[in-house]
Amino acid sequence: MWAVSPPLVLALDERLGPPVDSYVNGSQTWLTDVPGTDLTLEWRLHPVGGYTAPRGLSHYDVWEAVVGALSAGEDPGALRLGEETRPLDRLWDGLECYAPFGDDVEPQTLASAATDLLGVAPDAAGLVDHDRVADEWERSRGAASIVALLRAQLSA
Repeated sequence: MWAVSPPLVLALDERLGPPVDSYVNGSQTWLTDVPGTDLTLEWRLHPVGGYTAPRGLSHYDVWEAVVGALSAGEDPGALRLGEETRPLDRLWDGLECYAPFGDDVEPQTLASAATDLLGVAPDAAGLVDHDRVADEWERSRGAASIVALLRAQLSA
């Protein structure tokens, strides 16, 4: 897990490129292969609880608008996005990286591979129960922070 920050967003853009998918719920997703292995990593930039896209932007436009604003030196606390001004940390809470195809990867191995690919070490690493997180997020109708739920498991 990584907390969202301007350097993290710019590292994602520089190292992984544009997301392979952007979701209505605000998630941005990348898939990368780990060189020299059969391992694929999924990267998911999780939205804040209760996320809504900035007015005037579709869920596909948000990533490019944010990267453009940060690259232009805009204040991350007041990004002009579509018809709104919003701080970066009111879009996304943080980044998660995991093996998406049921591969059994030790947390430290995954954290090391992710650090090599992204160039930024995670703030936390470990095993989480994604089903439990998804159930709570659905129960809250998207109001819960996925990152807070993941961090709670990692610190337990």
